[in-house]
Amino acid sequence: MATRILRLDPRDNVRIALADLRKGERVEDSGETFVLASDVPAKHKFASSDLEPGSRVVMYGILVGQTTERVGRGERLTTRNVRHDATGFEASSRSFRWSPPDSSKWRGRTFLGYRRSDGQTGTRNYWIVVPLVFCENRNVQVLEQAFKEELGFAPSPEYRRQVARLARWYREGMTGSLDEPETGGAVPPRASKLFENVDGIKFLTHGGGCGGTREDADNLCGLIAGYLQHPNVAGGTVLSLGCQHAQVTLLRDRLRDRNPRFDKPLLIFEQQKSQSESAMIEQAVRKTFLALVEANRARRALAELSELCLGLKCGGSDGFSGVSANPAIGHTADLVVALGGRAVLAEFPELCGVEQELIDRSASPEVAERFVTLMRDYASRARAVRSSFDMNPSPGNIRDGLLTDAMKSAGAVKKGGTSPVTAVLDYPEYAVTPGLNLLCTPGHDVECVTAQVGAGANVVLFTTGLGTPTGNPIAPVIKISSNTDLARRMSDAIDFDAGPILAGESTIERMGEEILDLILQVAGGERQTRAEALGQDDFLPWKRGVSL
Repeated sequence: MATRILRLDPRDNVRIALADLRKGERVEDSGETFVLASDVPAKHKFASSDLEPGSRVVMYGILVGQTTERVGRGERLTTRNVRHDATGFEASSRSFRWSPPDSSKWRGRTFLGYRRSDGQTGTRNYWIVVPLVFCENRNVQVLEQAFKEELGFAPSPEYRRQVARLARWYREGMTGSLDEPETGGAVPPRASKLFENVDGIKFLTHGGGCGGTREDADNLCGLIAGYLQHPNVAGGTVLSLGCQHAQVTLLRDRLRDRNPRFDKPLLIFEQQKSQSESAMIEQAVRKTFLALVEANRARRALAELSELCLGLKCGGSDGFSGVSANPAIGHTADLVVALGGRAVLAEFPELCGVEQELIDRSASPEVAERFVTLMRDYASRARAVRSSFDMNPSPGNIRDGLLTDAMKSAGAVKKGGTSPVTAVLDYPEYAVTPGLNLLCTPGHDVECVTAQVGAGANVVLFTTGLGTPTGNPIAPVIKISSNTDLARRMSDAIDFDAGPILAGESTIERMGEEILDLILQVAGGERQTRAEALGQDDFLPWKRGVSL
């Protein structure tokens, strides 16, 4: 008989329902029998002992909440009877010893990547077009219209054909059936790809660069510098108005911070110094096209796994995320770190309650102290706008079993595996230290992934229990479902199903290795992710403030 409930740690005083359980049903686990005092939907928790008001709620062996009223043995935990609570943290001087997983079978494995002059290796070869200020968004869009179709980078005309059919139906007086087969000729076929070794030209727009704080402008320039420095980028075209806070000189300063010898092609056009808008766009088109000719000379070459930098992200999380998908990619991250690569764990509001674990795993007191400082600064910024980390869980998170921020965080941290924390980065710094890097970002899906890629992640592992199409313009985002039902229901958005862990059909370690196999296929260009196929190019700079 399949296991129906689960205890994650011997210290826990709750059990997780792996299937829908009914009031009065008898369930067993580890020699104990429970008679359910209420219905408990899958993904939710019930008390495994009587809990009086004010009792600690423990999952994963740590404090994740406090009861607000009596919760009897076998009774479901809800937002009515449990509130957020978390253990405090402080700097630690204890030394951390790590026993890495056996990575011998992966040594010598390679993927085909794009080698850059600074020693980084890309998994894709893109050209980016980006404005320094929102005033130039329209001109970026004009360039996009000019380039994409003619160079063969436009999406499939499938939906254009559908609109053309609807338009024809309307013009003809709405006669006939909308289900009639397409007769052709309404939309020209997509142009064949002109530059075979360029994966795409990506057009990024945003709402920043002026009108906000100087910190926002500085961070935006740092983020754009991270994208230009990124190994998946061959070069970039930057449009500037001229008078904005995010000045060209500031962008160049942030590029020097990341690489004093930055030598990629960088085309900068400033509208207020141009004779006219059309003259600037014509020049941008010509020079960008010639730069693409050079970018097309790049060829993939053998690269080792140590050249991977993994972004570790969860979004649309459910009560199973911290049981299956998150620990699976945590094992993947441990393997990559053991082989000399980098991993970037972010989402600081979703590290609430597990700070001490990460502090104790820090490679040095300086690393631990920086984490403490950034966490406390983030929390104080949230309080200044009458917010707090406990507001992080979304209605969807709560509906599917993540009742408190500490409960969500206890599962979210599993994405970071067990390796030492070798560096702590503030947004939008760049990750250069091998090992597990912590990056200060909000939990917001797009802001976080945007920042992780800006920090150098050349592949992103994104776990989800509820489903999301989120992607990134320049880095492949591999979507991993926590449960098989989601993988079947959103098969056009999910790349990998970690659900077999819940069914007892596989292990965290085996799933982690299968994910690493998938990464090598994606990194080497043998396989496209679902987000790439959907053209999900989400780019959203973080304005320091209220995002959680």
